[in-house]
Amino acid sequence: MDIKDAVKALMALGHESRLEVYRLLVQKGPGGLPAGELARLTKNSPSSLSFHLKELVNAGLLDARQEGRFVFYSARYAAMTGLLSYLTENCCNGNPCIPLSSDLCADDLSCTPTPDAITMTNKVYNVLFLCTHNASRSIMAEALLNTMGHGRFKAYSAGSMPGQGVNRFALEKAKSLGYDTSTLRSKSWDEFAAPDAPQMDFIITVCDNAAGEVCPIWPGHPISAHWGFEDPAAAIGTDEQKRVVFDKIFRQISTRISLFANMPIDKLEKAAIHRELTAIGSHPVSA
Repeated sequence: MDIKDAVKALMALGHESRLEVYRLLVQKGPGGLPAGELARLTKNSPSSLSFHLKELVNAGLLDARQEGRFVFYSARYAAMTGLLSYLTENCCNGNPCIPLSSDLCADDLSCTPTPDAITMTNKVYNVLFLCTHNASRSIMAEALLNTMGHGRFKAYSAGSMPGQGVNRFALEKAKSLGYDTSTLRSKSWDEFAAPDAPQMDFIITVCDNAAGEVCPIWPGHPISAHWGFEDPAAAIGTDEQKRVVFDKIFRQISTRISLFANMPIDKLEKAAIHRELTAIGSHPVSA
């Protein structure tokens, strides 16, 4: 999301009735609601609601679909997470800066975390990033999600044909996050298909080669998606020229990681989560 899209979304939400409609649809999930039910719940007249819905659709925040005689409206979660990502881009220099629910109550004895907050902080999602050699893109994705995931994720990485070792420029980018790189190594994806391996909730390929290869049978049937990125290790030139390419790919991965980390995973069904992950993989990345 760029600044023009962010301003358009914020302007659309900057009205009491539209914000009420939008929050209601976010709560209702991917199925959404028909216009008539929205009018009843929000106490808007049909003409007024039609105007507000049009503004939210034009801002890219809602989807509209025809089902028989009714038009259903639903929140575009990729757009919502895109806006959140834009607003929090480079927050605290890439380090987690949003406190977990247990921290929110540290200085207030009367504060009780909500059930949703407890659920989100108790559930840690395991995510495996795959690339052919597990040397650059998957390594940076692992470091980024473990750093930006607000404690909700445990990220790993692996490859179908490891052995080249971790690229030194990828290590530089991981270190720039303050990430402990002592455990980073190039490893086979077979390690994560073993019976005693951590059970993955998500498998994300970050290079086109790995996406086209026959993967192992993952225990637990995790949700899978493909996010393609240019291979920065293929860059030629001086070290500084190579760093420029690694910086670009690192930013691109960071953008998609931020979208993923802000998804309301606990509120979505598996099919909806898969659609959102796929949409993130199609999210435009800056050059």
